[in-house]
Amino acid sequence: MSKLGFGQNNKQYGLMKLVFALSFATLVGIALFARFLGTSSSSISFTYQSIASLNRAVEKSADNNVASDNHTNQDHQKEGSEGKNGNVEGRVLSATFADLPAPELEWEQMPSAPVPRLDGYSVQIKNLLYVFVGYRNLDHVHSHVDVYNFSDNTWCDKFDTPKDMANSHLGVATDGRYVYIVSGQYGAQCRTAITNCFSLDTETRKWHRLPPLPAPRYAPATQLWRGRLHVMGGSKENRHTPGVDHWSIAVKNGKALEEWRTEIPIPRGGPHRACIVVNDRLFVIGGQEGDFMAKPGSPIFKCSRRKEVVYGDVYMLDDEMKWKTLPEMPKPDSHIECAWVIVNNSIIITGGTTEKHPNTKRMMLVGEVFQFHLDSLTWSVIGKLPFRIKTTLAGFWDGWLYFTSGQRDRGPDNPQPRKVIGELWRTKLHL
Repeated sequence: MSKLGFGQNNKQYGLMKLVFALSFATLVGIALFARFLGTSSSSISFTYQSIASLNRAVEKSADNNVASDNHTNQDHQKEGSEGKNGNVEGRVLSATFADLPAPELEWEQMPSAPVPRLDGYSVQIKNLLYVFVGYRNLDHVHSHVDVYNFSDNTWCDKFDTPKDMANSHLGVATDGRYVYIVSGQYGAQCRTAITNCFSLDTETRKWHRLPPLPAPRYAPATQLWRGRLHVMGGSKENRHTPGVDHWSIAVKNGKALEEWRTEIPIPRGGPHRACIVVNDRLFVIGGQEGDFMAKPGSPIFKCSRRKEVVYGDVYMLDDEMKWKTLPEMPKPDSHIECAWVIVNNSIIITGGTTEKHPNTKRMMLVGEVFQFHLDSLTWSVIGKLPFRIKTTLAGFWDGWLYFTSGQRDRGPDNPQPRKVIGELWRTKLHL
């Protein structure tokens, strides 16, 4: 037995000597040839590293197979996120998700919000922007309102929300004094939705409880129209299944005049849409089907990725309470609930998320400013944000377009989401 083992060791030793000799001879030959051709020392170093890798591969063929597979996967991911680059005004992206051509806007950074905020909500009342709740991160949510004054460009006030009000994914609308808050997610991560609804008197800072929504919804499209608070779509109780239900309730001065009633369902369900009333017409823009869900059995309701379909559909509710389909957005866009303002008979929308990358399956952020012309019912791309970002909270004052908060991209060449911010920016619009 000992002789057999010694013979095997001799064979392995001989093989290693042969590999070393061949590698050394190859290295010397390549080095001499490189020197003869005037090759730089960096190239020789690279060649040496390659040969060293080859030696390791011969010694550890099994490890090499695993490393090769990992390297291939990395190449696929790199090709998916950076391959076939198209350069649009200094931004480099995959051709599938290239930024749309748009003029550069001159952005000015203003005082940041007191806290960073993702999936927050906002309404503008005159010169004040009320910014509600939202995530600080997945494990921490806000339970207060910050107020920004456009006149002197300061964050001027802060007050708490009711203890049993949702912290994200809610519905919000205002009549110019009272703010209506509908349903939404209570707590951090991917916790359950609640049916609680409230109104806020912005002059007295007093909250009032409204009848609960007939069923809990995540991020439903919400707006006041003709004296009624309309709530549509969103995600159902499991956070992923799109809801098409449409309810409304008559309200006045922050109080409900009746119970909720059922209205005509929206043609396509889902959360994270812009819902706007202008010229006595109700518009629902963009959105998605599906969303993150709580991981089964997780005590903290840890978020787990699920399939999502982002779309650019646009619907309008007419005088006969029938839905009409209008031209789609320039590209699919979601997470735009409060990313809009109304300027010069048009709707301006800032940022959002678009379709996930087909290879990496990662979320892609939007960096364009879109304009929907209400006279012609057509879209145009009017500019770029300073970076791609979702769940922006937009406002407009004295010719300035503002946006604050949200989750921005990883850099000019990577549209995936990364940092949650509280930054505030503005640009002068010339429409």
